[in-house]
Amino acid sequence: MTHETATIKVWDLWTRLFHWSLVTAFATAWLTSGVWQTVHEWAGYSVAALIAWRLLWGLVGPHHVRFRHFIASPGAALGHLKAMARRREPRYLGHNPAGGLMIAVLLAGLAAQALTGWLQTTDAFWGVAWVQETHQFLGNALLALVGLHVAGVIASSWQHRENLARSMVTGHKRAPGPDDIA
Repeated sequence: MTHETATIKVWDLWTRLFHWSLVTAFATAWLTSGVWQTVHEWAGYSVAALIAWRLLWGLVGPHHVRFRHFIASPGAALGHLKAMARRREPRYLGHNPAGGLMIAVLLAGLAAQALTGWLQTTDAFWGVAWVQETHQFLGNALLALVGLHVAGVIASSWQHRENLARSMVTGHKRAPGPDDIA
């Protein structure tokens, strides 16, 4: 006899397509930097378009993807991380406070990355050292932040015995229990 755990749809198709498209565009831009400029630039434009779309979706999209539902203060995120260290953090159906803050930081950083990349194509900022240096720094800082994001996903998946990466593919998560935060 097999036991099926009840699931609930949390991530809509558009959010999942956004997520994996952003992963692909950022990875492409990072890997082609200084090697294949045309592909690098188009990947950067794709990141910019995806960020613009996500900003809109964060205002009008489904419940769990709306910014007002998951953007947390740094204090709330720190409290959640402290609870994680004690292995006493609650399970969130959507983003937990640390994950929500990480998303805000990643979106802001990617927007700044796209902006500094675009500025380098303009007459006013082409060849300007601080723009190039900022763009390069942001690319590497964002890669480190992505690593932290993935580590957080792995830690939360382990703690709550739930494959969060799979939920960003299927859209489904385990239905909330009595102590979970929906």
